[in-house]
Amino acid sequence: MIEIRYLVPGEVELVGDILGLARLHQGNGFYLVAWEGEEPIGHLHLALTDPPEMQDVQVASHHHRRGVAKALIAAAEAEAWARGFHSMRVSFSSGNGPAQSLYGRCGYSDAGLEPKHVKGTIHIRTGPIEVDDVLVYWQKMNPTDGQ
Repeated sequence: MIEIRYLVPGEVELVGDILGLARLHQGNGFYLVAWEGEEPIGHLHLALTDPPEMQDVQVASHHHRRGVAKALIAAAEAEAWARGFHSMRVSFSSGNGPAQSLYGRCGYSDAGLEPKHVKGTIHIRTGPIEVDDVLVYWQKMNPTDGQ
């Protein structure tokens, strides 16, 4: 059984070693971690921007196609809706078909924002990485708004 819970300080080393935690010290949100027993099998960073944005969504490769990412997304949405936000956003590589399929199945669609070309060195917790990509932005509205 998969359990989703907040990342707590005592779990940072274990989760970081298995999945990485690129946005750990970003300062504007928190990680939700999917656990199967004592094993972290996926995570998602929820940036509490306006609107909130899902970032660093990752599932261990041997747990793909088991609903872990969908469970993490549902937990992030529940957090955002409980905090009174009206929409949720995600960005991903324009060429990432699996991400597009996943977010589409979860009710996300084009946010109407121009794709953003990202190029250069980005510094994350695990060190600098070189990026040359085009990001697209999708969003989902809070289904309880207006009811």
